[in-house]
Amino acid sequence: MKYELYYWPGIQGRGEYVRLALEDAGAEYTDIALLSEARGGGVSALRRYLEGDDVERPPFAPPFLKAGRQLIGQTANILLYLGGRLGLAPRDAAGRLWTHQLQLTIMDLVAEAHDTHHPIGSALYYEDQKAPAKRRAKDFRENRMPKFYGYFERVLERNRSGAPGMVGKRITYADLSMAQAIAGLRYAFPAASRKALRATPRLEALHDAVLDRPRIKRYLASKRRLDFNNDDIFRRYKALDG
Repeated sequence: MKYELYYWPGIQGRGEYVRLALEDAGAEYTDIALLSEARGGGVSALRRYLEGDDVERPPFAPPFLKAGRQLIGQTANILLYLGGRLGLAPRDAAGRLWTHQLQLTIMDLVAEAHDTHHPIGSALYYEDQKAPAKRRAKDFRENRMPKFYGYFERVLERNRSGAPGMVGKRITYADLSMAQAIAGLRYAFPAASRKALRATPRLEALHDAVLDRPRIKRYLASKRRLDFNNDDIFRRYKALDG
């Protein structure tokens, strides 16, 4: 199966969680965001599926994955589909659901991180909501980030397999996504992240183990990996890091 991944050009965003799974598995895929409009990429390729009258089951927004005749939207939903096919999820139903549950929780964390710099509305500029952003970020740093990190630390502690991941003996797509979320939060909140990770050593070790996987290392060093930037989900504003 050759996959096509559709996401906005120029940012990692939620598409990066799918990219990491595809890269770690060595799957054959085309990242439409990296193609020019002339080669069938760019925003026009997205709009064809988002707005086309001939699309029977249109996605609400990117990312979405084209797998044969199937068009699958929502990050966690895409990874649920790919997990078993790429060897990044357990084979049993209970294990697959547990991995999916963890992924959904990670996406909650990512959404809350985004809302620190856009607490009122996504259509407004950060400069239009600085005061509420500062208040929201303070709560995120002091309460929400430690709560999420503490939860995932307990999950790692209760995985008795001896593996570095959260589910069983093998790294799953949830572990890849957790590492990406930590990397993003380190970019956006360097001081707060250092403090949170000091209290969650297993989580920090998971991040390091994922980034040390051979295919992930090659991907991170490649031109395919975009840098974090302030047009993305994770944004660095000094005022929001306390």
